[in-house]
Amino acid sequence: MHPPSRRTFLALGLLTTLTACTADPGGRPVGPTPTSDPDTPARLRAIADTDLLLGAYDNLLTVPGAQTALLQPLRDDTVQHRAALVQGLPAATPSPTSTPYRSLPTLPELALMEHRTAESHLYGFDEVSPDLARLLASVSASNALHAATLGDQTPVNTPAGQARAERAADPVPAFQAALSAEHAAVYGYGVVGAHLPDDPQRTDARTTLAAHQAQRDAWQRLLTAATAAPTPAAGGYQLPFPVTSPAEATKLAVHLETRLTATYADLVTTLPALHRPLAATALRETALRARRWGAPPTAFPGIPAI
Repeated sequence: MHPPSRRTFLALGLLTTLTACTADPGGRPVGPTPTSDPDTPARLRAIADTDLLLGAYDNLLTVPGAQTALLQPLRDDTVQHRAALVQGLPAATPSPTSTPYRSLPTLPELALMEHRTAESHLYGFDEVSPDLARLLASVSASNALHAATLGDQTPVNTPAGQARAERAADPVPAFQAALSAEHAAVYGYGVVGAHLPDDPQRTDARTTLAAHQAQRDAWQRLLTAATAAPTPAAGGYQLPFPVTSPAEATKLAVHLETRLTATYADLVTTLPALHRPLAATALRETALRARRWGAPPTAFPGIPAI
């Protein structure tokens, strides 16, 4: 799937006019691009995309009978995203500003905007600093959560990293860390499934267990391809609390997924840039699973505080 284009937003009737901005080859407004900080163009692109979302939320929230309880928390998250992105700009750099929308988006159109923004934040993020990559991966995961909340269940595409001419850092330590985290998750879901009744929740636990087994196997393959021996699973893992009931099993599932979001957010900063999309995808998927198990919403999945 390609990044959101100017044509996409025109078709939705959602394109705003940004002041003092130019456009990148994909059609997104990028604003002024000082060269003193190599992260600045990526930040400005992300801010411009975020401003589009804020304008759409503001339009919907002004409609009588708007679903405020649904929309306001998502808008609040988006405000936090913008603040975090602006915070890293050089002091003299103006950020994009937007004018009001001329038309009103529907909820499906807003969901599509969130979906597209989740993708657009990850285009070229293998070229930015590790700290900005971590932030963009987390914000992208939050946009994917918003899209799902608004009813868009289609998979979010993560672009593949581009090969770099310079010598890449050794990915093996980061691969091993990811593998160890998935070994623990596979063990934990064995406990979760054993304490759930034979109903849709147990089916969800089996599906999630299979997803973590597949992710574990993927890290093992990458390690083998790197001529490294994958770290084997331990015989057992310490649980954070006793699990003896369905409620405690669900709580454990939330804990496992929430802990993995932090693992994968950190992995974005430690993996070589070429492999960042792998960690970003894993972060998004585990954030979505955490939501399904009842984890409290957060504007920055995987990042404790900003």
